[in-house]
Amino acid sequence: MEDIFDTIFTSITQDADNADFLEKGYTPVYTAAAEARIVIVGQAPGRIAQTTHIPWNDKSGDLLREWLGLSKEQFYDPSLVALIPMDFYYPGKGKHGDNPPRKGFAAKWHPLLLEHMPHVKLILLIGAYAQKYYLGAACGKNLTETVYNYRSYLPKFIPLVHPSPLNFRWRARNPWFQADVIPAARMLVQSIIHKNNHT
Repeated sequence: MEDIFDTIFTSITQDADNADFLEKGYTPVYTAAAEARIVIVGQAPGRIAQTTHIPWNDKSGDLLREWLGLSKEQFYDPSLVALIPMDFYYPGKGKHGDNPPRKGFAAKWHPLLLEHMPHVKLILLIGAYAQKYYLGAACGKNLTETVYNYRSYLPKFIPLVHPSPLNFRWRARNPWFQADVIPAARMLVQSIIHKNNHT
C-alpha cells in the first residue's frame, strides 16, 4: 500500500496549479514523516534547494542548523524534523531577491501534512510569511515585534528571523535575538530531540 506521504507528494506534483513547475522539471522540495517531532516552516526553496532537491541546502541552512544545535543528519531526518516551507517550489527571482511564496499554497497543503504528523511538539516559524499564516492576528505589528515576543507563542510556536546572510544588519541592530531567542529555541529543540532519543 502506498504511504500517505507518497500519496500527498504525488498529489502536489500533479496539481494543476503546479503544472508550470512540472514542465520545468521541478518537484516539490520538502520533508515530512508521521514520526516528526519538530516542524520548520520556511519561505520557499531557493534555487540551489530546488536543483538539488534538498531543503535549506545553502548558507542559510548552515546558520539555522547552528542556531538550533542540529547536525545535518538530525536536520534531514524526517522522523525528527519536517521541513515544510510556505511553498514547495522555487518561486523565481524578483527585484529584491527571490519572489514570495504563492498565496494559498500553504493553506492547501500544510493542514493535510500536519494532520498525519500527530507527534509534533514545536513549529518553528522562519520569516514573516510563515508567522502571518500560522499566528494570524496574534502577530506583532512587524517581524521584529513578533520575534521579540516569542514567549507569547510558546509552547507550540517559536518565530525566528530568516537566517539569510542578507539579514546580518537586522541581527546587528537586535542583539537580543542572539542573546535570548536563539538559546531559547535551541533549548526547546534539543529537549525534544533528547526526549525522542529516550522513547
